Amino acid sequence: MTQTSPSPTRTDAYLDEAERWSAHNYKPLPVVLERGEGVWVWDVEGRKYLDMLAAYSALNQGHRHPAILEAAREQMAKLTLTSRAFHNDQMGPFVRELCEATGFDRALPMNTGAEAVETAIKMVRKWGYRVKGIEDGRAEIIVCSGNFAGRTTTIVGFSSEAQYKEGFGPFTPGFREVPYGDVEAFRGAINENTVGFLVEPIQGEGGVVVPPEGYLRETRAICRERNVAFMADEIQTGLGRTGRLFCTEWEEVRPDVLIVGKALGGGVYPVSAAIADDEMMGVFRPGDHGSTFGGNPLGAAVARASLRVILEEELPRRSDELGSWFTGELRKIESPHVDHVRGRGLMIGVVIRDASGPARPFCEALMDRGILAKETQKQVIRFAPPLTIEKAHLEAALLEIAPVLRGEGVAL
Repeated sequence: MTQTSPSPTRTDAYLDEAERWSAHNYKPLPVVLERGEGVWVWDVEGRKYLDMLAAYSALNQGHRHPAILEAAREQMAKLTLTSRAFHNDQMGPFVRELCEATGFDRALPMNTGAEAVETAIKMVRKWGYRVKGIEDGRAEIIVCSGNFAGRTTTIVGFSSEAQYKEGFGPFTPGFREVPYGDVEAFRGAINENTVGFLVEPIQGEGGVVVPPEGYLRETRAICRERNVAFMADEIQTGLGRTGRLFCTEWEEVRPDVLIVGKALGGGVYPVSAAIADDEMMGVFRPGDHGSTFGGNPLGAAVARASLRVILEEELPRRSDELGSWFTGELRKIESPHVDHVRGRGLMIGVVIRDASGPARPFCEALMDRGILAKETQKQVIRFAPPLTIEKAHLEAALLEIAPVLRGEGVAL
């Protein structure tokens, strides 16, 4: 009997097209999404999935939040882009509302998270030269092993991940790496040229790594003592993700520079910002730094709505309550493949034992059961759903997650 190959699906066609025409710089799960609503997404075959990644925390408010969409529609009907050659009626209110929510004097709006990090680096270096009095060209910023702050050549140059750097040198000097979570290593790395400490309160791409209790508080105190700018990269951890508006609040730390992005755009438009007080932000003069799209009226209107949703719907509180419960339930699952579960709020990593192989087959098995999650650092399944998720959604998800973590349907 002659066997025939199954007919190609719409998914196959889209995957083949992407494989043929796109640069091969990502390895996504083999699902092609075409629609989203709240915590749910649908693929081109009509299959429904629970989004447990939320675009790496860019969708804290869920897919297509009505208030954010309405703000975008209203602004698109009026004015979308001016460049910074002119003022627009949305940027001023946006930076004021952002500063009022965060408690800082000024914000410099950009677009992507990497741009905001680059902005913070330039600001702190210039502060070091103009205010701290460091010799020109000698400024150093301390970073942590396992860091991830973007993909620009400057940023990958201070990454500890070899693949991020391979083939992209030469790199920008002026960065010193210390182990993440090690207070004494940080203290010992400071010298007369140190201007800043760039740190993620929880390392997301690093594997949802939570530092020891007191690490942020102690390094902040050292920064204050040594006149070093504490630069908190809250692009993933901020805006409610970890159960506080910003993760540094867990240790009552107020950084010198706060870096935000992802959820600031509400899953609709890329918006980011570096935020600081006048002493830092005052080093910029007209012409020093900028962006054609940074602070544009459409992005500003979207960000204003995105921030309102986070505050008015109390998404940090939801993340704290649901995240604590969900993490506890994940830890109750008995599995020979799980080493441990870690995280804060709804930023959770399930660490797969090395002996069980990488985490990706577990993510593929979850996909087959209607749960979209993604591996990071090879061994970690990251669960970071929209903060609008309901407990009932998580309860239903656990019924699918538990058997997968025990190995059912996993290509081990």
